[in-house]
Amino acid sequence: MKPNFKKIVHRSREIAAEKLQKPEPTAEELRVTNETVAERREEVLRGARKFIYPLAAPKHRIVKWSIGLITAAVVLFFGFCLVDLYKLQDTSSFIYGVTQVVPFPVAIVDRHFVSYNDYLFDLRRYMHYYETQQHTNFNDKSAQRQLVVFKQRSFDQAIQQSYVAELAEKYNISVSEKEVDQAVALVRDQNRLGASDDVFQSVLSEFWGWSVNDFRRELRGELLAQKVVSKLDTGTHARANAAFMKLDKGVNFGKLAKSVSDDQSTKANGGDYGTLIDRANTQLAPQVIDALFQLKVGHYSWVINTGYSLEIVKVLQIKGTQLRAAHMSFDFQPITAYTDPMKKSEPVHGLIKL
Repeated sequence: MKPNFKKIVHRSREIAAEKLQKPEPTAEELRVTNETVAERREEVLRGARKFIYPLAAPKHRIVKWSIGLITAAVVLFFGFCLVDLYKLQDTSSFIYGVTQVVPFPVAIVDRHFVSYNDYLFDLRRYMHYYETQQHTNFNDKSAQRQLVVFKQRSFDQAIQQSYVAELAEKYNISVSEKEVDQAVALVRDQNRLGASDDVFQSVLSEFWGWSVNDFRRELRGELLAQKVVSKLDTGTHARANAAFMKLDKGVNFGKLAKSVSDDQSTKANGGDYGTLIDRANTQLAPQVIDALFQLKVGHYSWVINTGYSLEIVKVLQIKGTQLRAAHMSFDFQPITAYTDPMKKSEPVHGLIKL
């Protein structure tokens, strides 16, 4: 087919006429004013949209893929942790660190979770001591039986801590940082865990694999259990206070110790410890040592709470930096006296096989 030149020429003339009818905008018309700013903005955005919109779909897909990958990673991580904790029962530093962040349970007590971290905290202490101090290889079959015993002990301890925490909450009992500081200072003053900070930290690390914060954590748990017992065991407080009142009325210390003291090894001798005592003595509670070296010969103390017993002590003789002393002791009930009934009414559902 031959091209129709007449039509082409006619169309060219029409286009030229349109251009003549629609002149190019002048500089004044292109100038942006308050009245035209909105219009100019829309023109610019309209020109840019053709470049932006093609990227919208890929960006949306990137977000979806990112969320999917993150979700998959979290699922895989938790799956790995569940297998490592509940099937393999890993005790490594990595998995221990995970339990410090994520509150995995080791058991359920009356619909309350028992912390897996509490279980590992206690178990790893035993394992570290026997591996470093006793050179035990827990990969050996003979040591595996010992490890089972440690696992059961640590599991029971974690359950016990749960019951103690429940009692503490019920009776509004807590341990402050100041009380922990005082307990640490009392131990440190008597050089029981090293005279300097470096030695103190070295002893903790060498024997138990602990930091100072780990030691404070253990001490806080012990103090909480002691305060719960002290709160609930009113009978022992009554016996100690009655003995103190008799001393104030002039009753002989030795005779009273023979009749009321719970320490069977000293009561026959009127409570006499039978040996010279110095400040570094580790056989007596630090609270007792602290009280003894504040007394004069022939004087007796107030009622001292050691956490495990109530004590009244008397200085019999001072020889240089040592002294002879007597005491009467009133033993607290064990914490199990208050937690065992809870075990019967709040059964334990373990989540690991020991």
